[in-house]
Formats: sequence, C-alpha cells, structure tokens
Amino acid sequence: MVDEKDKDQNTEQKILEAAKEVFLERGLDGARMQDIADKAGINKALLHYYFRSKDRLFDVIFREAAARFLPKLGELFASDMPLLEKIEKFVHFYIDMLQQNPHLPLFVLNEMQKVDGDEFMEFIWQGKQPALKAMATQVEEEIKKGTIKPIKPFHLLLNIVSMSIFPFVARPIVKLVWEVDDPQFKELMEERKKVVVQFILDSIRK
Repeated sequence: MVDEKDKDQNTEQKILEAAKEVFLERGLDGARMQDIADKAGINKALLHYYFRSKDRLFDVIFREAAARFLPKLGELFASDMPLLEKIEKFVHFYIDMLQQNPHLPLFVLNEMQKVDGDEFMEFIWQGKQPALKAMATQVEEEIKKGTIKPIKPFHLLLNIVSMSIFPFVARPIVKLVWEVDDPQFKELMEERKKVVVQFILDSIRK
C-alpha cells in the first residue's frame, strides 16, 4: 500500500518536472498553470493544492537548480587546483550540466531580456555568485610567472563560457544544418568537451 507521504512526494515531483519542461519551453510569462497540470497528468485544482501560484513553482524549480549548480562552480573557482586543470574541470562540468538542461541557456537569456532581468539574475545567484575574483587573481598570477600568455581574465572566462554554451543556445540550428538527431548531438557535445579544452589551453600556453 502506498504511504500518503510517499504519494504526496511523488505527485509533487511530477508537478515540478512538468513545470520545468513548460517553463523551459514557454518562459515564465508564457507558461500557464493549466499547461503544467496537463503535462503532469493531474487536474488544475490539485496543482493549486500543492503550489498556490506559478511564481511559487518557478521559485522552487530554479532555487533547486541554482543550489545544485552555482555552489559547485564557486568551489571550483576558489579551489587550489592548478589553472589549466581548473579550466578543464570547468568545461567538463559546464557542458555536462547543459547536457542535462539543454533548454536552460535560452530560457535564462529570454528572462534576462525582460524589464525585471536584474531581479531574475539576483534570484538565480542567491548570493552564491562564483568566485570570479579568485579565478581572475589566479590567471594574473600565472601571467606574472610566465606560464601563460598575457590575457585579461574577463576575456579568458568569456571565451570558456561562450564556447561551451553556444552549441546549446544554437541547438536547433546546429541539428538542422548538420542533420544530427539528439543522440548524435549528445555525442558531439562529449567530443566538444575535449575540443574546447584543447583550444583554450593552446591559446594561452606559452
């Protein structure tokens, strides 16, 4: 016999998974509670019983995503790991995360373009913004040692992030132009982890 508590947790998880899909497809403004209820296979009244509003659902989903993702980035940036190894770890972690959430980049970009974009980003960071200054200091120290070529930390980090994220932002076009399906795209992204790391390291090594 299914325990009532387990039943509640299962229903809540179904709602969260359905809401995430709908939010990623339509954005916060375009999503409707009825869409989420239909996706979860429940009625709208039951949806409102578990989550009173669309904003509450959005808040729960992205707090959870931020809690999983941002602290790990912060730990990586602030670690004592050698810079070149840190770059490799970052690229692998970032692309793995995007593989699990392929629609997330476009969703975030769309939300940032709105009038409350600053509030959205403040909500996403939740005071856990990755330790960019620590990473920048490490880059500058390696430049002084003569181990890497002179480059502004801003440009290095932007190169790493943009090369990792662009295939996911342009995913529909990439799949159409190169005539690849989802499994093939996933395989290409696994290859890309090595390609991006090699490209970045070759660009800064002396």
